[in-house]
Amino acid sequence: MPLPTLSFAKSASLDEGVAVVLLAEGVEFGPDLVSIDAATGGTVTRAIAKAGFKPKLLSSLDILAPNGCGLDRILVMGLGVPGDLKARDWARIGGSIQGKLAEFKAKTATIFANWGQADAPTASDIAEIAFGTLLRGFKFDVYKTKKKDDEADGKSLKITIVTETFAAAKKVFAAKKALADGVNLARELVIEPPNVLYPEAFADRARKLEKLGVEIDILGEKELKKLGFGALLGVSQGSARPPRVVIFRWNGAKSKNQQPIAFIGKGVTFDTGGISIKPAAGMEDMKGDMAGAACVTGLMHALAARKAPVNAIGAIGLVENMPDGNAQRPGDIVTSLSGQTIEIINTDAEGRLVLADVVWYVQQTYKPKFMIDLATLTGAILVALGKTYAGLFSTSDELAAQLSQAGEATGELVWRMPLAAEYDKMIDSQFADMKNTGGRFGGSITAAHFIKRFTNDVPWVHLDIAGTGMDSTQTETNRLWASGWGVRLLDKLVQDNYES
Repeated sequence: MPLPTLSFAKSASLDEGVAVVLLAEGVEFGPDLVSIDAATGGTVTRAIAKAGFKPKLLSSLDILAPNGCGLDRILVMGLGVPGDLKARDWARIGGSIQGKLAEFKAKTATIFANWGQADAPTASDIAEIAFGTLLRGFKFDVYKTKKKDDEADGKSLKITIVTETFAAAKKVFAAKKALADGVNLARELVIEPPNVLYPEAFADRARKLEKLGVEIDILGEKELKKLGFGALLGVSQGSARPPRVVIFRWNGAKSKNQQPIAFIGKGVTFDTGGISIKPAAGMEDMKGDMAGAACVTGLMHALAARKAPVNAIGAIGLVENMPDGNAQRPGDIVTSLSGQTIEIINTDAEGRLVLADVVWYVQQTYKPKFMIDLATLTGAILVALGKTYAGLFSTSDELAAQLSQAGEATGELVWRMPLAAEYDKMIDSQFADMKNTGGRFGGSITAAHFIKRFTNDVPWVHLDIAGTGMDSTQTETNRLWASGWGVRLLDKLVQDNYES
């Protein structure tokens, strides 16, 4: 089923589909609700009174339209107290509306947002509502050969949003549409099966961003060997699928010489654990072990599609971790791109090996202002934070604070975790410069310390998204196994702090 198609207007007729009316606590009925009530012979006010409906945030009242009215239904959506609403709440409202419209199997809908009062939704609020409908409206049913009758025609739901600020809302929404497309691209990549989305195929899809003006470089296996990506290649050597490293370059700043910012993603397209093989139960979820790479790809799409005035580098290391006769073994020692040697203790601690080489390559090649990496890295972060917060590890208080603020604004929440020398010592090795795991205790922290050894003092953040990138908490804007987590967070970080 295609995504909803959205338009904005100053007015609309009441002759078809579903009418959605926004109602806030302590606010009198606006002109839209008054006119709909009049057109339905007082049906709306009677229904609200009889149901004792209170317009708490995300509450709703479904009213069947009476005979003789062109409408099918009237949906009253509660907003809570207007002054308490944040930007992310408006997106949640849009997602809730979209969920109801899908439940109704609606083909057309009109969202009436004209209150005629000073505290009415702004153009930005309206754009957030539209944004929420696109996030909730995304489905992944590519591989379903039999679809429900209401989806078989392939026609999208048409939504018109009526507001006095329709022109301004349409302009703001253009950037939000680019962001929604980036989030949904990340979701799509995470959900794709591993026999379809392996390293070469992922790199081919990444190249499609060239249409948006993103410069793409793809490093193949021969180039990676020549350059010395020993840690990354060690992970991939058990797979018949050769590795790839994809570099995205978006040069949108006014000054082409502006120092870039960099985003790096772990892209293990399937993770068996290698020789240290995982239990069979739930292993199918390891197709999502590339959610960090998916986020970086979705972010670069969003930045380019909205023509963000910033210079940004994206880098993703794409491998498959398989246990064949050529796979690396516990006890192996590999030499990373940095020249530092690594003793392999557990082949299932593979994501940090991929990141070690890609992080080093990015900071050496592009001299970024900062680096942020994302990875579904450790089960330990799930034990610590569950599925609500991602773990944040940083050498920069400024970046950590900016990401926390962006998380509160978007709902993609982060929680800062400690970095201390005592943890770093846990990955020292008897036989090499370091080992790839520090043991059971503090697992997410020692994993972060491992990556830190390759940052070379560039301001850096590591986001462990094992709990948020896949099989994540269901929200009003996401009912999928893959959340596309991080695209909104990082886009907000860039927009608020780093655009020229």
